[in-house]
Amino acid sequence: MIKKAHEAYNKQDFKTAFELYTELADKNDADAMTSLGYMYQNSQYCQKDDAKAVELYEKAAELKQPYALYNLAILYMNGIGGVSHDQFKAHELYMQAAIREVPQAMYEVALMLERGLGCLQNFSEAAFWYEEGAKRGHLESFNNLGVLYKDGHGVAKNESRCFTCFKRAADGGLAEGLYNLGLLYDQGVGCEQDHDKALDLCRKAAYNGHAKAKEIIKGLQEEGKIVF
Repeated sequence: MIKKAHEAYNKQDFKTAFELYTELADKNDADAMTSLGYMYQNSQYCQKDDAKAVELYEKAAELKQPYALYNLAILYMNGIGGVSHDQFKAHELYMQAAIREVPQAMYEVALMLERGLGCLQNFSEAAFWYEEGAKRGHLESFNNLGVLYKDGHGVAKNESRCFTCFKRAADGGLAEGLYNLGLLYDQGVGCEQDHDKALDLCRKAAYNGHAKAKEIIKGLQEEGKIVF
């Protein structure tokens, strides 16, 4: 029945999905509780009810449902949905979700470890979790792992690996990855220097919304160095 509920949700048949998730949640199905909580959180075929969403996430989290742990972590990290702002609790929940193979949680854990938010700053642990996220194709994890290789934080400085990480992020269309790869080509770091390639990547990053890239392209246009 959970498969039928997910299929209905993916078809945006929220009425059927809501009814099926409710029936299954009443039977203590952790996946259904998580999905139903998300529907309450986002007003999908129901009135928005943050308290109900948190209640369902917490019940599912007790059963170690990965995305319930992740969704709860988001709420605690931002102090929304009626829960207090608690970075330590958020880090704990993100970690539990990361251990259970949620790529975005792996990234969030790494980011908190890199910045020392809700935990002791630890670059090597951050690199580990970025790499775990990257192994699962998470673009932001590739990008941030590239930064660590570029700066030598938590890992040995490695221009070749830095280039590979930024390229994977850029190939996925991540604006930050496009911009960072452009910088490498501009400076000849981990690759042969190529200003035309750097400019092309900067344009793509700007088109994808990267603020710094937009400033650079605008400045070059105003100086008459490029026309588009």
